[in-house]
Amino acid sequence: MKHTLAIIKPDAVAAGRAGAVLAHLEEAGFRIRALRMTRLNPDQAEAFYAVHRERPFFQSLVSFMTSGPVVPMVLEAENAVPRLREVIGATDPAEAAEGTIRALYAESKERNAIHASDSDENARTEIAFFFSRAELLAL
Repeated sequence: MKHTLAIIKPDAVAAGRAGAVLAHLEEAGFRIRALRMTRLNPDQAEAFYAVHRERPFFQSLVSFMTSGPVVPMVLEAENAVPRLREVIGATDPAEAAEGTIRALYAESKERNAIHASDSDENARTEIAFFFSRAELLAL
């Protein structure tokens, strides 16, 4: 089994869709191994999305991700990273396949309900960003 990180973003939390997203993930075969609700401060959001620092949308992304609570989680499944990317759908919900999380719950390309790690290496880094070694010992 492999692990990956997902974050239910502020738009989905504010809209009361966190439970539906979690249910969707479980129905898709993911096992939730760690989960918390938190609110990122600007320094944390900038650090988490540092790879996008030079992109024109960076400050907007930081502002959005600090606008309300988020729900980071560690998910477990076979081929977790590519499987989760398939289940959440394209970044732009207008391009997301029918039945994917973003097709169902996203508002726009920026307010797209959920973040997912894009590689096994980034999943390890992103999981460590939100969860301590002690919290992950059972994994």
